[in-house]
Amino acid sequence: MKKWMCVALLASSTLAWAQADFPNKPVKLLVPYAPGGSTDVLARALAKHLATELKQPVVVENKPGANTRIAATAAARSPADGYTLFMASNASMVLNPLLYKNLSYSTQDLTVTNILVEAPLVLVTNPATQIKTLAQLQAYNKANPGKLNYASVGLGNPLQLATEMIKTRLKIDATHVPFNGSAPALQGLMANDTQLMLDVVGTSLPHIRAGKLVALATTGTQRSAYLPDTPTVAESGWPGFQAATWFGVAVPAATPPAVKSTLQQAIDAVMRKREFNATVISQFLAPKQPQTAEQLQRFLQQDSAKWRKVIQDNQIALDN
Repeated sequence: MKKWMCVALLASSTLAWAQADFPNKPVKLLVPYAPGGSTDVLARALAKHLATELKQPVVVENKPGANTRIAATAAARSPADGYTLFMASNASMVLNPLLYKNLSYSTQDLTVTNILVEAPLVLVTNPATQIKTLAQLQAYNKANPGKLNYASVGLGNPLQLATEMIKTRLKIDATHVPFNGSAPALQGLMANDTQLMLDVVGTSLPHIRAGKLVALATTGTQRSAYLPDTPTVAESGWPGFQAATWFGVAVPAATPPAVKSTLQQAIDAVMRKREFNATVISQFLAPKQPQTAEQLQRFLQQDSAKWRKVIQDNQIALDN
C-alpha cells in the first residue's frame, strides 16, 4: 500500500514539476489556413512575439482544408500539455458544430484561451446597380423582384451566414451564388453577375478605393477605422445588428490549469505589444483587448446563440 502511495506521490510531484517548468521545449501553433493569407500573417506575428514571452520557439504549422476541420481535429487530439496551440475562429469553435452532422472533433475538447482579433466585414455592391445605401438596396429589391444575387465563398462560410442575417433584418430576397474563393467571387460581383457580397474589409478595400466596388455598410458595433465614411448596418436603421469573424487561440481542454494560465498571460502580453498590433492593423484586422476566462465563455455563448438562430432559420446543414 505504501509502495503505491509513493508511486502516486512521485507521479504527482513529477507532473507538478513539469507544469512549473513549462515550457521547456518548442511550442507548435496549428493554423487551419494556407500560408500567405492574413490569418497566417497573424499567426506568424503571434508566434514571433510569443516565443519571446515563453522563451521557447513557437513553430507555425499550416493545416488548411475542410473549413478548418483538419487543423481543429489535430489540435483536439493532441496531448494536453500546452505544447500544441490552435489558431481558433468562429468557424471552428462556433459554426462547424452547428453546421455539420458528424464532426471529426468536439469543441468540448478545446478551450479558447484568448481572442486576438476581429475581421471587420463590409457589404459591397458594384457601380452598375447604382445602389449606395441600404435603403436604396431595399428599394432596388422591391423594384427588381428575383433579380438580386449575392456572392459568397461557399455555403456555411461565416460571410455567407452573415449575409443571411442581413437579408432577414432588411427583409430582402437575394439568391445565393457560391464561388470557389474570394477572388472569383469579387470578379463576379464587379462584372455584375452578382449584385451583393459581404466581405472582409481588407479584401474589398482596394476595389472600393479604385471605384470598382461601392461600400454600403459595415457590420460592426462601430464604424471601421478603414472605412470611416461608411455607416454600420445598425446606424443605417437596424439597431443592434452586429456580425464579425474572429480569430484566437485554443488549447486541448484537458491542459492543466497552470499551463493554460501561463499561455493565456503570455498571449495577453503579446496582445498589448505595439509592434504586434501594428501587424494586425496592416492586415486590416481589429485588435481585441485581453479578456478573462469568464468573459471569453460569455462571448462564445452569445456568439453561438446568434449563429444558431441564423442556421436554424435558414435550415442550413452540411455534409462532411
